[in-house]
Amino acid sequence: MTEPLRPVELTGPGLLLRPWTALPNQRDAADLRVGLSDPEQARWNPNAPLTDPGEQAVHDWVGRLLARTAEGTGASWAVRDPDSGRLLGHLGLREVEFTTGSARIGYWIMPGARGRGLARAATELASRWAFGELGLHRIELAHAVGHEASCAIARRAGYRLEGVLREALPDSYGTRHDLHLHARLATDPVG
Repeated sequence: MTEPLRPVELTGPGLLLRPWTALPNQRDAADLRVGLSDPEQARWNPNAPLTDPGEQAVHDWVGRLLARTAEGTGASWAVRDPDSGRLLGHLGLREVEFTTGSARIGYWIMPGARGRGLARAATELASRWAFGELGLHRIELAHAVGHEASCAIARRAGYRLEGVLREALPDSYGTRHDLHLHARLATDPVG
């Protein structure tokens, strides 16, 4: 078994990335239910959203994040308001592979917090941590083709578009969707 990852708290302009270290409290669970069942999430990420997520579904979701951290294959952060501590979204590294020095990164932002540059800033912070602290060389970011906001976030965070993964994402209805694949190397400049 790989050693557990130890993500640290990271701060940037207008946000705080706090590692998920335990199951959510009542306020976070309520916010997660809103974020995970958001129709915009369902539009662009057909497998991620929970339909009518109850408390157990939210705890299971966070439990999977905690398991990745314990297994050494992922690190996850709650994106928070630095003043109030309120949950604004989620950012995670997954498929961390030390033999190849690679990982994948993903994010989502609560409906009321979008358009403020939080996803880009969170992606930059976590990427710097992964390149510096974990010694990774390459991080990939994939999003549904047509999701222009996510494409812009990737570019602004220094992730270059590398191509299209054809029909790489099946949804729960059996339809397959193309993904844009972006990647950033430890040696790439940001932006």
